[in-house]
Amino acid sequence: MFALPRLGSIVLLASMSFGTAAFGAPTPHTSNSQKGIAYRWVDEKGVIHYGDNIPPQYASQDRAILNAQGVEVGHLDAQKTPEEEAVARRAREALMKQRQHDAFLVSTYTSVKDIEALRDARLDQLKTQRAAADQYVESLRVRLASLQSRALSYSPYTDRKDAWRLPDDLAENLVRTVNELRVQSSALATKGAEETALRQQFQADIERYRELHAIHSQSPSPAAPRAAATQASPPVSQAAAQ
Repeated sequence: MFALPRLGSIVLLASMSFGTAAFGAPTPHTSNSQKGIAYRWVDEKGVIHYGDNIPPQYASQDRAILNAQGVEVGHLDAQKTPEEEAVARRAREALMKQRQHDAFLVSTYTSVKDIEALRDARLDQLKTQRAAADQYVESLRVRLASLQSRALSYSPYTDRKDAWRLPDDLAENLVRTVNELRVQSSALATKGAEETALRQQFQADIERYRELHAIHSQSPSPAAPRAAATQASPPVSQAAAQ
């Protein structure tokens, strides 16, 4: 055991026997005193403790590992709750995903112009798809207007008492056209949102690629010291060589 001076509420465990008497039978960590290993932890009252063994009630808390000189050589994090573990897992997954995407950027593109070229090609594809969707939606509107115009000649859409009942095939055509127009109009609106998201994603990739390129440019080249040493060497004349 060892003591680190501190004003206030530091409690020191004076010996191995004291620790055993205070906290019960020796634990499998009893040999820590022979290895020069100790622990530091804080109880529920904020009191700092030092000892060769951690009491069971504090074994899941945040604690430090000290060597024989009282220097911290390791750290054991507190046991996380299921919610904290879920947050930590999501953070690890996000970090791994970011690293994978970084590797994709630096291995796929040679310059920002490459990213911009792919962005423009993708945007052109979306514009072509959107133009085709616009034309289809317009044709659906024309068809619906024609069907509605025909329906006005039939009961119950006309005041004529001798009017025929709306034919079943015309009614079915109206329902199908209205439903298709609703679906395609929604898909057309989605195309606009997809274009916005695509622009944002490529812009984020461009900015991240510039950051990675800047970091790589600032990294020292292993060959630089040798090149500098070669340049610093005095030239050797033919006479000296002979």
